[in-house]
Amino acid sequence: MAIPWLMALKVIPWGDVIEHAPSVLKAARKLMERQPPEAPGQAGASGSTAPVSAVPTLGELKNALLAAQGQIERQAQTQRELSETLAELAEQNARLVSTVEVLRLRTRVLVWAGAAMLLWLALLTWWA
Repeated sequence: MAIPWLMALKVIPWGDVIEHAPSVLKAARKLMERQPPEAPGQAGASGSTAPVSAVPTLGELKNALLAAQGQIERQAQTQRELSETLAELAEQNARLVSTVEVLRLRTRVLVWAGAAMLLWLALLTWWA
């Protein structure tokens, strides 16, 4: 079972992943500052069934304006939450990549230490 994971760890170009982690973090922060495009199907969907030629009353216009403002505020809040989540994920990804790099180096050191110990053990048994 461990063989596929080891192969996957060897195949992944960790140098490239680590090199591009800061640019991913910058892109996530830029996305946080940007406003998402308007969702398709919501543009012009006022929900009004009044004929186009009818002039809306002042009360209808105020109600429509209040509804639109509420919707804009909800969408802005959702966008802020999604942007914060994306930035957190990008930061976690950067920390994960650095941690995996440390683990990769530790594994390499342990493999070399194990090989050296086996060689030392082989030399001791040969001398004995």
